[in-house]
Amino acid sequence: MTAYPYRYERNFAIADLRSRFEGLEPGSETGTQASIAGRVMTIRSHGKVAFADLMDGSGRIQLFAQHAVLGDAGMEAFTALGVGDIVGASGEVVMTRRGELSLKVADTTLLAECLRPMPDNWHGMTDVESRYRQRYLDLLLNEDSKRAVQARSTANAAIRRFFDERGFLEVETPLLQPLAGGAVARPFVTHHNALDMELYLRVAPELYLKRLLIGGLERVYELNRSFRNEGVSTRHNPEFTMLEAYEAFVDYDETMALVEELVRAIAHSVNGSPTLTLADQRVDLSAPFARISMFEAIERATGKSLAAAWDADDVASLKAAASELGLRIDPVWGPGKILAEIFEETAEKTLIAPTFVVGFPKDVSPLAKDHRSIRDFTEQADLIMGGVEIAPIYSELNDPAEQRRRFEQQASARAAGDEEATVRDEDFLEALAYAMPPAGGFGLGVDRLLMLLLGVDSIREVVLFPTLRPQAD
Repeated sequence: MTAYPYRYERNFAIADLRSRFEGLEPGSETGTQASIAGRVMTIRSHGKVAFADLMDGSGRIQLFAQHAVLGDAGMEAFTALGVGDIVGASGEVVMTRRGELSLKVADTTLLAECLRPMPDNWHGMTDVESRYRQRYLDLLLNEDSKRAVQARSTANAAIRRFFDERGFLEVETPLLQPLAGGAVARPFVTHHNALDMELYLRVAPELYLKRLLIGGLERVYELNRSFRNEGVSTRHNPEFTMLEAYEAFVDYDETMALVEELVRAIAHSVNGSPTLTLADQRVDLSAPFARISMFEAIERATGKSLAAAWDADDVASLKAAASELGLRIDPVWGPGKILAEIFEETAEKTLIAPTFVVGFPKDVSPLAKDHRSIRDFTEQADLIMGGVEIAPIYSELNDPAEQRRRFEQQASARAAGDEEATVRDEDFLEALAYAMPPAGGFGLGVDRLLMLLLGVDSIREVVLFPTLRPQAD
C-alpha cells in the first residue's frame, strides 16, 4: 500500500454520527458500521485498550481500540498513530459505559503522517503572531478562528442575497488598472512586460462601476478585493475586502437608508440578532442610525466649535485648534484636510453606536457632489460604528466639468507632496461626457464590519492570511 493513499471512502461525517446516536444509553451498541476519516487530536494507551480523538470538518469523536478486536498487529498500528496524523477508521458505533460516543475500531488506515509536532491541544496556539503565520494550525485548534471564517462566508451570502432581492447586478471590474483611481490612497505598482506599461493594483473599483451606470446598468455592486500601499495596523491590511454598490436616480440620503438596512441584514445573518457589544456598550442595530454633521461630532468630542471658522475661511483658527489638540499638521494640507484630520483623530473614536457623519470637506472628497448647504463640503457621509469608519456614502459627482476641476485640485495636492491624492482619469472624464445619471453609491469595509460583529480587536482575526513583516532569520 502507498504511504499516502489516493482516497478513503467514508460513509459518515462525525457530526452525522453525533446527530443520530448522541442520546444512546451508556454501554449501548448500535450495530451500525461506520467509516470515518479525520485528524488525530489526542491518543492514549491503557494496555489492552487505547483511545484517540478524531476530528473532521464537522466535529470530534472518540476512537476506541481493543486488543480483543484488533489483535497484536492492529493494536500496534493503532498506538503507533501520532497526534496530527490524518487517519481513516472503520468499525461499530457504540456508547461507552462512561457515556462517550465512540467508534469501536475494526480497522485503521494512515492517510497522511504529521511530520511536525502539533501545538498543545489543550491550550491551543497562544502566540498571536504564530496564529497568523500558521493559520492552518490556528484553525485546527481555535474555534474562534473557525467562526471567523464561517462568519465571512455567511456575510458574503447575506450581501448577495440582499442585493439580489433589490434588483442589483453583481459585476466584476479590473483588478489591474492603468490608473489608480476611485479613492484617496497610495497604490501598489507593477509592470506588464508584453505591453511595456505600468499597471496598478486597484485601490477601489469606483470609477469602473460608475462607467457601468453610464452604460445603462442602473443598480450594480461588486464584492471585491482592493489594495492600498499603506501602513499595517489593527484596522488596516494592504489587501482587503470591500463592497461597493451604485444606484441610479437616488442621492446619499436614500443610499444611507440602504446601507442601514444592509448592515442590519449582515449582522443578523452573522450573529442571529441585531444587538451586539461595541466598546463595552450594548448596541441595538434595529434602532435608527444617528445622523450628525462633522462639526457636531467634533464639538461633542472636544468642546471646540469650528463651524464659524470654516464659514469665515479662517484657516489660522483651524490650525490653532489642531495644535491645541496635539495634532501634527502637514504644511501642504488645505483647510479641508485639516478639518478632516481633527475629526478622525478626536471625534471618530467616540462614535460607538452606528452614526452617519454627514458632509465632508471637498479637499478630501473629490468624487462626490457639492453639499447643498455647507460651503466647500460635499455630500459624503461616513458610517461610523465602534469608533471605526465602516462605509463612506456619496451623492455621486456626475458633472464632467466639475469632476475635471476636482481632479486638477488633486493633481495640485499631489505635486505639493500628497502621495495619496487622486490622479486624473481622462478615460473616465470621457465616459462622463456621455452623461451619467444622478446616483448614490457607497463602499463598505467588510473586514472592519466583521471585526465589530465578532467582537475582535484586530483586522488580522478576520483576514485568513494577513500581511506580516518577514520573519527574522
